[in-house]
Amino acid sequence: MLKELFDLIKENAAGPVINNPQVPNEQNDAVVAEATNTVASGLRNMVAGGGLQSIISLFNNSGQGGQNNIQNLLSNPIVNMMIGHFTGKLTNKFNIGSNEASSVANNLIPSVISNLINKTNDPGNSTFSIENLLNSITGGQSEQVVQEQQQSGNTGFNLQDIISQFSGNSQNGGGSCGGLMDIVSKLAGGAQAQQQKNGGGGLMDLIQGFMK
Repeated sequence: MLKELFDLIKENAAGPVINNPQVPNEQNDAVVAEATNTVASGLRNMVAGGGLQSIISLFNNSGQGGQNNIQNLLSNPIVNMMIGHFTGKLTNKFNIGSNEASSVANNLIPSVISNLINKTNDPGNSTFSIENLLNSITGGQSEQVVQEQQQSGNTGFNLQDIISQFSGNSQNGGGSCGGLMDIVSKLAGGAQAQQQKNGGGGLMDLIQGFMK
């Protein structure tokens, strides 16, 4: 799903980056790649730190007036973390002035997250499902968790059961996914393994491959 995220960010970068005279044209792709790294790493790091519930809350509150409203996103701690990180990269890595860097980050990151939320909540768009997102973040660990639950007798279990538990939409009072914290821990472990695997610039190397 990393390639799809890169393409989504490139689509949203027309105003803040590509047509911005403060961002040199020769740096456009590199800035888009850095934004992709910021979003992907930010989501993965949240899951790795046990913040799965925060991710699900962010993506589950959709619709008019929901979390994908730009003003609401600007006050979301996950999005703020990404904006701050991306602003620092624009300033230190690309030598963009602090005010302009802040403007680019504040315009691009919330717009990308808003579009990502809309796409993951679109039942007709299987590419951007929350299941695919979590599977990508955890290196396939989410699929393994589903298989383990089903093999242990929890037939019909899927990631939507976890999402329902955290969002308060469960129809059975929490019985559908026993050991919820154990599941969160396993997904965190998968995300941590991805952090180690992609450490030292590995994730950025993958993203830069999309620019060729």
